[in-house]
Amino acid sequence: MASLNWSYQGSNGPDQWHKLYPIANGKQQSPIDIITKKVKKDPSLGHLQLTWNLSTCKEIVNVGHSFHVIFEDKDNRSVVTGGPLTGNYRLNQFHFHWGQTDDYGSEHTVDGAKYASELHLVYWNSDKYSSFAEALDKPDGLAAIAVFLTVGSHNEHLQEIVKVLDSIKTKGKKAPFTNFDPSTLLPGSLEYWTYHGSLTHPPLLESVTWIILKEPITISSEQLAQFRNITLTNHRLPQPLKGRQVRT
Repeated sequence: MASLNWSYQGSNGPDQWHKLYPIANGKQQSPIDIITKKVKKDPSLGHLQLTWNLSTCKEIVNVGHSFHVIFEDKDNRSVVTGGPLTGNYRLNQFHFHWGQTDDYGSEHTVDGAKYASELHLVYWNSDKYSSFAEALDKPDGLAAIAVFLTVGSHNEHLQEIVKVLDSIKTKGKKAPFTNFDPSTLLPGSLEYWTYHGSLTHPPLLESVTWIILKEPITISSEQLAQFRNITLTNHRLPQPLKGRQVRT
């Protein structure tokens, strides 16, 4: 299924994905617009607990519609627990979404407001499943931490990624990318919103517990321009909530 021809622009763009992937019109699609006055305060939600092991960071790969920083996920060295999650979720990869200009590019929005870019750290439920592939289509299979990026000062931590992009300009190209610390891409506060949703690109499986950090980080306009050398744009517009509850 995932090899079907889809894109972010033109005749196979997001508004046509439902023809290849009917789940695109499903009841738990992502991203969404977070309407803050409708968010439910849930005292049962705990703090996120993040563990990082820098040796699990392995390579950076051009996947065509984005670039992925890939992690070795054979054990629980880099995991997230707590928050809305039950058990350990292992880090598999992280990637970004962006737009053609600095005005927009995030997938989730907050009260209709767009950010310039959005980082997704993608995890899978290693307590219940044996691999990312097995977890992919399960309702509790995946968790994704989203971080908004706003255009501002140069981000020295992001620059470690940006400077490698020249070596992976075409789809399928990969380069070693080791010992990177993803915690440097997180904001000072780990306050979050959470809801149940889907992958934001095909196969659009409704298997993701979303954890969206409230505080953004910065990226410079020049750094964001380097992302567009991979692809011009790669974000999906917010989808209907269809009765779901966003909690905090």
